[in-house]
Order: sequence, then structure tokens, then C-alpha cells
Amino acid sequence: MNIAEAKQQIKNAMTAYFTKDKFGNYVIPVEKQRPIFLLGPPGVGKTAIMEQTASEMGVGLVSYSMTHHTRQSALGLPYIVDEEFEGYHYRMSEYTMSEIIGSVYRLMRETDVREGILFLDEINCVSETLAPSMLQFLQYKVFGQHRVPEGWIVVTAGNPPEYNKSVRDFDVVTWDRLKRIDVEPDFDTWKKYAAEKSVHPSVLTYLDARRADFYKIESSVDGKRFVTPRGWDDLAEMIRLYEEKDIPVDIKLISQYLQDPGIAGDFAIYYDLFRKYRSDYQIDRILSGEASESIIYRAERAAADERAALLGLLFDSLLHGIKNVCAHEDRLDALMPVLKRLKTQFAEDAGGAGKGFADLIAAEENDIRDRLAKGRQASTLSTEKELVMQECIAALQSYRSGIVREKPADGDAAFSVIREIFNEDVAALRRESSLSVSQLNNVFAFCEKAFKDDDEILIFVTELTSDYYTARFIGHYGCDGYYMHSKKLAFDERKKDIAQKINEISWEV
Repeated sequence: MNIAEAKQQIKNAMTAYFTKDKFGNYVIPVEKQRPIFLLGPPGVGKTAIMEQTASEMGVGLVSYSMTHHTRQSALGLPYIVDEEFEGYHYRMSEYTMSEIIGSVYRLMRETDVREGILFLDEINCVSETLAPSMLQFLQYKVFGQHRVPEGWIVVTAGNPPEYNKSVRDFDVVTWDRLKRIDVEPDFDTWKKYAAEKSVHPSVLTYLDARRADFYKIESSVDGKRFVTPRGWDDLAEMIRLYEEKDIPVDIKLISQYLQDPGIAGDFAIYYDLFRKYRSDYQIDRILSGEASESIIYRAERAAADERAALLGLLFDSLLHGIKNVCAHEDRLDALMPVLKRLKTQFAEDAGGAGKGFADLIAAEENDIRDRLAKGRQASTLSTEKELVMQECIAALQSYRSGIVREKPADGDAAFSVIREIFNEDVAALRRESSLSVSQLNNVFAFCEKAFKDDDEILIFVTELTSDYYTARFIGHYGCDGYYMHSKKLAFDERKKDIAQKINEISWEV
């Protein structure tokens, strides 16, 4: 199965394992809660989905690699520490496998998170002497005298033996205590993740045309040659940073991430072409509705690969503004309950007694900071949620500065200061969303002139529909061009045909 299906299987298991009866006891006893084992090639995303799963389920996450542990470390080395959790005192040895259990209890104590995932990577690389201890752990969730607390699901991962010389095959007894999930690389699944993460459009458009280059591992006389989703992801992030800092992106950089000379060379050629398209097509002028006739003429007569790159550039530029609008909406939504609490507190403190208005705002700031710190430690927050909380803190700081500056006489006057700043923020959101709607319609107008009734417009509509942020934005603010062309969405086979045509094109200049 692909990595998205594997993640759903983990979430389903968590839902079942965390189910309680009317007395608050877990319905499935701990010894029947089979650990999940993700088996798949390196770089496919096994480790990455654990943070996503913890964040989406709102549970904690503790991760460890098992490659360095032995039987001695499982039993415990002489470094003994005292720990305490909810009044229960216990002793354990640090830098051993009992430390893993200690980390779970420590996370629970410091974050107040009571359920979570204990993720053990490279579990099929443990030494042979450790096998009996691991068998005990997989069945009973116990290392020696140390037990994984109730409410924590165990997820393990490893590579098949053909990818790792250290891998040892499990026997039937061990396999019979695991929920085995075989994971395979899948470009369409990765593409959805990549679009949400705003992976560099040069990578997305290249792989759309060269899907065979998405994942490759083979042996040669010169050693292993490989390209993985992790490599593409890391390269894309580095390309964005290099471009921001005006550092050249060349074959030397690309080869550090794509460790197959042929694929690295092909992508280097394509990236140079992609940069040329970005310069030639003047994307900002298309977004503003000022595309020249010469640009429209060129797009109209462009080859399939050039059109695909142009669509990628347009989509990426639109997505940047649209994601900012969505983040702005999320910040305002998160601030609303805070403002309601402040309004009530200001009314109670109208006479100037008590903490004072600025201190009340500061208390809300500190509460968000505390939740942010605990969420980061427990891995219960996505990157987007973290950003929203940081922006809420910044907004509250601006409210507090306004209070200090205006020195309101009572609670009503104090809240009026906040309301004015908040309303300015709402007005800014309206301007941002209006600009993005205008840009979206301008892109459709350009595509209608350049591509007429060709497949590129339908492909563009599909990208807008499948992406979370653009679909959310259009659903909220609308787009006439999208609604007109989305009526033609029954074209999956047509998209496959044009992708195949692009795939047959060489990137040689």
C-alpha cells in the first residue's frame, strides 16, 4: 500500500486501541494491542508520517532508533536515575532501552499528554542477542521491569533485507505478534503531500513528466545508485533556500540529493530550462493581468514540456498568496475566543483594580506560549498550527502595545483599542483575498487566450481542485474562471494522455 494508506491504517488501529469501556478501561488489553510494523524501502516516508499522525490525532510522540541497542543495553547499564510520575517513584538506567520507557513517562509528566505513539525505527536491525527481549516487548510492552504506559501504541519500522545488510529476518513467532504493513513508493500520494508543503515547482513538474525517476534503487559496478522521495523533498527545500539567497543551483548540489548520475543530470538540464521559463514568461505580469501579446503568443505555440513548466510556475505563485490568506483566516479564527475572554475580563476589571488590561493580555500570551511549548515537545502540533499560535502571540503583543500606548480609562475603552486593531487585521484579510481572487481570474484569462480549449486548462483546474488550500480558498471566495471550466472535469483519461506525451519528450537543449 502507499504511505497515505499506511497512515490511515495506523490511525484506525489507534482509534481501536484507545477505545474504552464505560468504566474507563481500554477494551483491547495491552497484550492484545499488536505493535504496527511498517516495512518498506528507505526514503519512502515511513518516519515522516509518524509526526503527521501524532499531530492529526492530537497525541504524543516518542521516537527512537534501535540500531545501537544490545542485550546489555536492554537490561540496563549501571547509570541509575530516580523518576516520579503521578506519585509513583521508580528507578531506571539511562542510555539503555529502559530510557525509552522513561522518555514516555517524562513526556506525559511535562506535557500532560496521556496517549501517544512510541515509534521504534530500524527494529529489524537489532542484534541477535536482543531478540528474546524484543519478543517480550512486542507482546507485553515491557523492557525488564519497565512497562509502556497504557494509552501508548507501539509503531515500529524497518527496511527489507535487500536494502540493508544489517537486517535480520523475523521468525514466525515474532511476525505473529505484529500488525505488518508493507509500504511502497507512490508518486500520486507523494504529490498531494508535496503540493500541501509547497515543494518547489521545478521538482513537481519534472516528476509529473518523469514519474519513473521518482524512486529508483539499483546496484552498479560503481556501487548503489538511488533516488528517493526523501531526496526529492530535501532537494526541493534546498532549491528554494538557494534561490532566496541567490546561490546557484547546479549539478554539484543536485547530485548530493539525487544519487543517480543519469537522473541528476536530466533534472539539472530541466531546472535550467525551468529558470529560463520563469524569466521569459514574467509570471508577475500574468498574475496582474498585464501579460503581453508576445508572451501569450509564445505560450500558445509552446511545446508540452514548456506549457507544463509554465502551469507549475503559475500554480506555485498563486498558491503562495492563497496559503497566506488561509493562514490569516486561521489566525483570526484562533483569536476570536481569546477576544471574547478578554472582553469579559476587561468588563470585570473596568474600575482599574486587579491585574490591569495589559497584564490580562500578557496572561493570554503566556498561555499560548505554554501550549506551544508543550505541543512541540509532544509532537502534537503540525507546522501550520505552530505558525498560527506564533502569529496569535504576535497579534496579542500588538494589542498589548496599543493598550500601553492609549492608556484607556476603563474596560470598554480598552477593548475598543483591541477591536480597532482587530478590524484593521480583518480589512487586511479582505485586501489579500481580493488580490488572490483577481490573480486567479487573471491566470484563467491568460490560459484561455494562450491554450484555448487545450488540455492545459483542464489540468490546471484539476490541480486547483485537488489542492487543499486552493480548494478551500475557491470554496470561500469563489472564482468565475474556475466555475466555468470545472464543468469539464470528466477528463482523467485526457490528463493521462497529455502526461504521457510530456513523458516522451527529452529535456536535451
